[in-house]
Amino acid sequence: MIPAWADVFIAALALFGAAFTLVGSWGLAKLGDFGKRLHGPTKATTLGVGCVLLASMLWFGLTGTPSLHELLITLFLFFTAPVSAHLLIKAAMKLDPSLRPPPPPK
Repeated sequence: MIPAWADVFIAALALFGAAFTLVGSWGLAKLGDFGKRLHGPTKATTLGVGCVLLASMLWFGLTGTPSLHELLITLFLFFTAPVSAHLLIKAAMKLDPSLRPPPPPK
């Protein structure tokens, strides 16, 4: 049996994660250019999926069947999402030089 405070905390984490995932997905679909579209999934969706996975880890840990799969998925997500976004934006700037920011003033 899970304590009530833990149940509320896990539910809040799951709802918070789902909301951030929804915002990141909406940003991917609705924002204008490639750089803005890339920003939604790498920031908001990563945080959202991380919260959902944390809620899952806590729930399974408190019910007596702990699993490290969620921890491995979270670590993999937090390591690969920023790297892949960086590589995607670098490739886009190489293909289209107009995406580069202007040089700083002297």
